[in-house]
Order: sequence, then C-alpha cells, then structure tokens
Amino acid sequence: MEDGHVKKTDNNERKKEERELEQKEDEKLEEYGQLTLESNQGRRKIHLLSVIGEVEGHENLSGNAKTTKYDHVLPKLAALEDDDSMDGLLVLLNTSGGDVDAGLAIAEMIASLTMPTVSLVLGGSHSIGVPLAVSTDYSFIVPTGTMMIHPVRMTGMVIGASQTYEYFNMIQDRILSFISVHSQMEYDQVKALMHNTKMLTRDLGTVLVGGQAVKEGLIDEVGGIREALHKLYALIDEQKISATL
Repeated sequence: MEDGHVKKTDNNERKKEERELEQKEDEKLEEYGQLTLESNQGRRKIHLLSVIGEVEGHENLSGNAKTTKYDHVLPKLAALEDDDSMDGLLVLLNTSGGDVDAGLAIAEMIASLTMPTVSLVLGGSHSIGVPLAVSTDYSFIVPTGTMMIHPVRMTGMVIGASQTYEYFNMIQDRILSFISVHSQMEYDQVKALMHNTKMLTRDLGTVLVGGQAVKEGLIDEVGGIREALHKLYALIDEQKISATL
C-alpha cells in the first residue's frame, strides 16, 4: 500500500511539473514569441524565434503595435549559444522593419551562432527585416511572401549638413554589406534594388515576391514550415555527424 501511495504521489508531482512547464512555455510564447520544439522524431531540440510586427529599438513603441523587442531577443540568443542541449534555431519572419541598429544587432547575433539556423519569411520581411532573413545558414520564403529593399529613411528633424548625409550613407553601407555577405547577391546588385525608382511610386526601392527573391539570390529557396524544419533537421544531423568524426 505504501509503495502504491508513493508512486501515485510521484506521478502527481510529475504531472504538476509538466503542467507548470507547459504554462511557462505558453507565457513565453505570448510575451516573447519564442518556444522550444522538441517533439520531432529525432528528438532534436529547436528554439523557435518569431520576428513579428516592428523591430523595437531603444524607444518603446505604441502599446497597440505588434513589436519584437531586441532587449528580449539578444539575451535569449546568448543563452541559446551557451546551452549545449539546444540543437538549432528556426526564425519565423513577418515584419515591416523597424530600428536599424536593433535589427542589425539581432542579425549579427544570429549569424554568429554555432548551431544550425534556418529562417522562413511568411507575410513579409521588409526593410531591416531583410538582413534578419538572410542572417541564418539557410533561408526560405513562402510563395506569397514579400521582401522590400529600400534606402534608410530619415525621420524627425534632420540638420542639413554633409556629415548627416555621410552618416546615413554609412548606415546603408552596413546594411548592404551584411546582405551581400549573407546571401548570393553582390553588393552593387543589392544597392541597385535599394535605389530603384521604377517600382514604388512614392519611394525608392524594390519589392520581391516569393520566387523573385530566390531568383535574385536574396533567399535560398521557396518553401513553407515543412521544408524549413526538414532543412534544419538535416543541418543539425550533419553537424552531429561531423562532431563525431
């Protein structure tokens, strides 16, 4: 009788811990757009990062706006790199862009991870979302997904001085260099799309839809969540095999 009571108590404790873990995962998803995927057949442990809405930098945006806060994302990426149990990272993107420095900081962080990484562009990945999409080891875009490449926009009061122009040129150069290094596009090719005057009636730039982004060399492949996960599984397995040799 006593052994049966102990087993029942242990089972209740285990179920309680599982419920608490599930609750924490739900809260993490709601607050940060992040969770861990580990129910796949190979038991690969994958962190899911969602870049949704606007990338928020040093200033808080409206409470009604969907945002991805870089001060939440950067510590999590550092923790992932320090976690030996984590096998890979999947990044889902549906963003209108946002703070340039914050977006580039996240992109550089993702690009420097030692674990395999894959990105998937869903509705769109515009502006600073472009470096984020190409920062992974391999990238996908759904057939209806869009990528918008345009120059850095000036907001607020701008002092008309040559130093201001040079500063914005420097920011654009950082973006162009990152995209060209982490995609199949040349620097001048990205720059030409950024300063295109024929597509957007009130702005410079280019919008690429689905296969167009692949044809230009910006994104690796057209596909959805199935293809993105299968590719990430393959990269993880390749890395594990290489580690054992």
